[in-house]
Amino acid sequence: MNSEADQSSILLVEDDQMDIMNVQRELRKHNVDVPLHIARNGREALNMLRGEGGQEQIARPSVVMLDLNMPRMNGLELLEILRSDPDFVGLNVFITTTSDLETDRLKAQDLAVSGYIIKPLSFESFGEGGTSVDGFSLFLDLLRLKA
Repeated sequence: MNSEADQSSILLVEDDQMDIMNVQRELRKHNVDVPLHIARNGREALNMLRGEGGQEQIARPSVVMLDLNMPRMNGLELLEILRSDPDFVGLNVFITTTSDLETDRLKAQDLAVSGYIIKPLSFESFGEGGTSVDGFSLFLDLLRLKA
């Protein structure tokens, strides 16, 4: 388990190709050079984390960036499963979503998310954004915790 913790990585759970490219571009722009695993929905992410459904198991990621609105299994459904699984209960999960609905925020807070980032993900807009500044700053700090 320690060797996995020494290797920072991100699991991006996102079904929109433009959003995936945006995250990749922003990480590059800020010299965040860690492995980025991409799952297109919650079911695929769960399979990657557990090594099920024909997916190769990935090392436990430092951070999960989780979209809320996806097919097959949405972000909140995946988050509920992760929070009830002893292997993944403590994962650092950041919600990335276009939804600014209070119900989504409250549900995410109940499930102990590390941050809530409203898309599109752009670091330039963080000066105006309030809570997303804090969420993304924490996200970057977590990635820099590597030894």
